[in-house]
Amino acid sequence: MLPDLLLAISMQLLPETATTADIAELPAIEITSRHVTTEDLGGNALVADDIIARNPQHAQELFAPLPGVWISRGSGQEQLTSIRSPVLTGAGACGAFLMLENQVAIRPAGFCNVNQLFEVDLAAAQHIDVLAGPGLPQHGANALYGVIDVTQAPLSSRPQAQASLELGGQDFYRIRVGAAGEQFGGRIGYIDSGSFRDQENYQHLFLNARHTAQVGGAQVTTSLNGADLDQETAGFIFGFEAYLDPELRRGNVNPEAFREADALRLIQNWQWSNTQQSEWHISLFGRRSRQTFLQHFLPGQPLEQNGQVSAGINADWNHWWNNSALTVGLDFEWFDGFLDEFQENPVNSSSAFLVETRPAGAHYDYDVTGYSISQWLRFEHRFTNRISLDAGVRLQWLGYDYTNNLLDGNTRDDGSVCGFGGCLFTRPADRTDDFFNIAPSLIISGPLSGQHRWQARLARGFRPPQATELYRLQSGQSVADLSSEQLDSISAGISGSSATQLGKQALWRYSLTGFYQSAGDQIFRNADGFNISNAETRAIGAEWLVSWALQENLLARVSGSYADHEYASDSAAGAGESIVAGNQVDTAPLWQAYAQLDWQPRPQLNFGMDFEWLDGYFLNAANTATYPGHALVHLRAAWQFNSEWRLHARIRNVFNNRYAERADFAFGNFRYFPGQGATVFAGLSWRR
Repeated sequence: MLPDLLLAISMQLLPETATTADIAELPAIEITSRHVTTEDLGGNALVADDIIARNPQHAQELFAPLPGVWISRGSGQEQLTSIRSPVLTGAGACGAFLMLENQVAIRPAGFCNVNQLFEVDLAAAQHIDVLAGPGLPQHGANALYGVIDVTQAPLSSRPQAQASLELGGQDFYRIRVGAAGEQFGGRIGYIDSGSFRDQENYQHLFLNARHTAQVGGAQVTTSLNGADLDQETAGFIFGFEAYLDPELRRGNVNPEAFREADALRLIQNWQWSNTQQSEWHISLFGRRSRQTFLQHFLPGQPLEQNGQVSAGINADWNHWWNNSALTVGLDFEWFDGFLDEFQENPVNSSSAFLVETRPAGAHYDYDVTGYSISQWLRFEHRFTNRISLDAGVRLQWLGYDYTNNLLDGNTRDDGSVCGFGGCLFTRPADRTDDFFNIAPSLIISGPLSGQHRWQARLARGFRPPQATELYRLQSGQSVADLSSEQLDSISAGISGSSATQLGKQALWRYSLTGFYQSAGDQIFRNADGFNISNAETRAIGAEWLVSWALQENLLARVSGSYADHEYASDSAAGAGESIVAGNQVDTAPLWQAYAQLDWQPRPQLNFGMDFEWLDGYFLNAANTATYPGHALVHLRAAWQFNSEWRLHARIRNVFNNRYAERADFAFGNFRYFPGQGATVFAGLSWRR
């Protein structure tokens, strides 16, 4: 494995804000408790300047420049996430990634949402950390393939008042207003957008409020963050390369589809030092989310409603002495969630099987309560030769208490029996389930010559089964015998910069990281419609991100990744399809690349050009259907014409390429979410 690993080298950019002197003296691991900067650990970060320059309409636009990250855009604000992984679907698409806001998970461990990034105001964030691979000991459940941590701006960096208006093609407009004082600050953002597709649009509202105070010896920060989405959804278009057809790409065969969702999170963080060598951090949090959407992609189009309320506490104590530090943490989370699925009308189909096995009425109606408790620790030490060691482990227990509010089994909701062996929908009897996981982590790093450092990491990530995987069963299965998914990863790399300065920045910067990972007990739905957990995959890859100053006012950056994701076991994938060991995992491009050119001819004037390239990929586990990939070019410009006013514009897909944001092959059909053509956006911002 090690020779292969050494061949799989990737690169990662150091923060653009660091100076050459900063890099020369950069500690091997610079961590204080859970407030880690993932750049020091082989991750990437988006800082405020990156976020403002891109002013994203969708998460895909913001994360595309990061190596190994692909947020696959669906209809409106829908998305699927990939971080050093295939693009996953179903409950595994969200359970495999940990999404944080101000270091607190935005949802309980068993109640993820594949579209969960639309619950966070990404465009207003001050800093976003992205860690590829398993999480750190403080992260825990769902940090399987990666972690996204969104940090909202502190009051000290916010203007006293601000407002902005942006207009764009397809009837897009966005407004933002905000104000801040010494202790309190708030911001409201609202987007209303149409689409090039028929009867597709959305309205998106964000609320962010923060309050800071000194209570005794503690610094206390309270944040309230909310989101509300009202969306008219467009479904897949069907047919081989349908995204190239000027009529099909604009069509919407599901004009009745919709999604309504809201989320609210309250976090209070307490931080204080009881000595010069010790700190406490305590975060108290409460969360609520609700979602209603039409499952237009299923026969009968049942309506799903789901939601959760949850609360908890994350606490850690950090003590350091000489060249060592010890952090001990304890996390507790309580949750209460529900799911209802109701089909109003019989299936409209010539298939007697579909009509009989998918009856109108209630399919599922259940509640799940429970709690999670975790303990973790990290020990860090820097040796006299500047070699650094970071070792840690997390122990986590998660328990579910499930209550079925309908009749047990796979009858209709009135107790009558379906033909063809029973109704598709099976409701297990009331039960409890629990999962215990141990996740170790080891990081070793040290200096190379000059401005360069090396790093190696061993880690394990895990995700317990989601509630829907355990209790939303199908005909013939009364119990889902599932285990937690586990992923073991090894990575190694180097990073550094030029000692030569050009203006205020180093002449060039780079970072390289190679990885190998093996995943076991992966959960998927087999040919009988059962959730099982015996699939295995492995991956070896390379990611890179490098920048160089062509002139004092001209900066080029190139990022990319190579990742070979393969099935490591044989199994039935479902719908008559078989998984064969050695086949590539579907929706997992081998190559991704992104290039940026930023030119600042004057201090107040900025221009940017972005080149985005996605390699082709297989659309099914049998590797018989493919998407050829695509390349896009985008432009950006901004003019800060005085201290308060800023004019900005951007053009997405300058050359009006026809492409698919997401391609798939299912039930014998090619299906796509078509990409938007050339679109212009322009806005005006004011702040003081």
